[in-house]
Amino acid sequence: MAAEPVWSVDPRTGKPREQVAVEATAEEIDRAVRAAHAARGALADRTARAALLRTAADLLDEAGDHVIEAADAETALGPVRLTGELARTTAQLRFFADIVDEAAFLDVTISLPDATTTPPTPDLRRMKIPLGVVAVYSAGNFPLAFSVPGGDTASALAAGCPVVIKAHPDHPATSELCASLLRRAAAKAGLPEDVVSLVHGFDAGVRLIRHPLIAAAGFTGSVRGGRALHDAAAARPVPIPFHGELGSLNPVVITGAAAEERADELGAGLAASMTLGEGQFCTKPGFVLAPRGEAGDRVVAALTAAVSETEPGVMLDHRMRGAFLDGVRERAALPEVTAPVTPGAGGEHTVSAGVLTVDAGLLPGGGHGLLLEECFGPVTVVARYTSRDQVSAILGMLPGNLTATLHIAGEDPAAASLLTELTPLAGRILVNGWPTGVAVAAAQHHGGPYPAATSTSTSVGGTAIERWLRPVTYQSTPQHLLPPELRDDNPLGVPRS
Repeated sequence: MAAEPVWSVDPRTGKPREQVAVEATAEEIDRAVRAAHAARGALADRTARAALLRTAADLLDEAGDHVIEAADAETALGPVRLTGELARTTAQLRFFADIVDEAAFLDVTISLPDATTTPPTPDLRRMKIPLGVVAVYSAGNFPLAFSVPGGDTASALAAGCPVVIKAHPDHPATSELCASLLRRAAAKAGLPEDVVSLVHGFDAGVRLIRHPLIAAAGFTGSVRGGRALHDAAAARPVPIPFHGELGSLNPVVITGAAAEERADELGAGLAASMTLGEGQFCTKPGFVLAPRGEAGDRVVAALTAAVSETEPGVMLDHRMRGAFLDGVRERAALPEVTAPVTPGAGGEHTVSAGVLTVDAGLLPGGGHGLLLEECFGPVTVVARYTSRDQVSAILGMLPGNLTATLHIAGEDPAAASLLTELTPLAGRILVNGWPTGVAVAAAQHHGGPYPAATSTSTSVGGTAIERWLRPVTYQSTPQHLLPPELRDDNPLGVPRS
């Protein structure tokens, strides 16, 4: 049977642009994984893999205009947004190169012999080593930063793990271009090109997670797709770690004091955050608890005015557009849900942003559970509460999230207890800010309780590298047999404790 073609599609029209590739066969998946597995030894050289990451960043910068043009043609995200995303992507690659150079991620720990302990302590030397070949599943909403040259790829290569990347069907041409640049970077750094491979196709993604030489996987996408891959990873004869970022409502709580102090600012800020990128950020604030009363009314009025001025936009693909339209129709049809700005179709290929509101008292046991589920696209739900108890009751119903946000004013008496209630719900807690925008920094955490993520790890920031490592301890091992990082003379100068 002939392999199925892979087409690049223009989301502005829904029409195919060009055939980019063909879907990978089982044999091609096997060859790619085995070639990556064979290249593991070359990545043991930390100097070479830091050079790979920096060279990849340089090549992406040099090809920036071409990369942005390709990504815009397939995603309609626009040159301004994509220019920023490319800068973030190359900075992230260099960020992980610095982490490789510093070598603290190896977590080298030495316990010297001590006969006085119970039981006696032998000579123990511990460090972290790479897991092996990593399967990376690209995201649809970030064709660069969470896709082929994105955080999963950068952190896995930094850990010393080759990657086989499953391209997202929304941007196959961009994926091919970026993969070719990464492979060129590998060659320039003196490494086998097969430390990075790219495959296409739904079946390819399933076969990849089941391949016996795949040691771990990283995924960014839907709850349905991520859960299917997670279960497949767990069902293997040898289960493997699956680090998935799935879905998030990203709740926001606005206290009465905050609404009194800056209602207009809150409404405008919320509008900007929930419409950014046509609401297609994984950190979009999709559910807001705002107080009833005059101050809360002003927040909603400011939000309504700002969202009303937002121009219709194109979503990443027509499937997502259809799911968004179905989702807002179902939510708007619930009893006593109102729409200060009606979300929906903005034209044949576009969508219009909107706001839905509901009495918070209807949510617990009121048949409105759908409002507490993510709706991917430019819509947010504002639940108007009358008491602190209502807020607690609703927070107790929420699933796990990437972020949770609290807006307070001054020495707000409700702040401490609300922060305590929000902390178990998310991996990143914000006070007086908006969650869209995830800085690449050492202290960042981009994950959270399920379904936000399938593990406790982060997919952004320095500790993302830990997903692709495992610790090993050498006991009473002669110096000449130890890895250089664990020898007494520490010839590589790595940080140790």
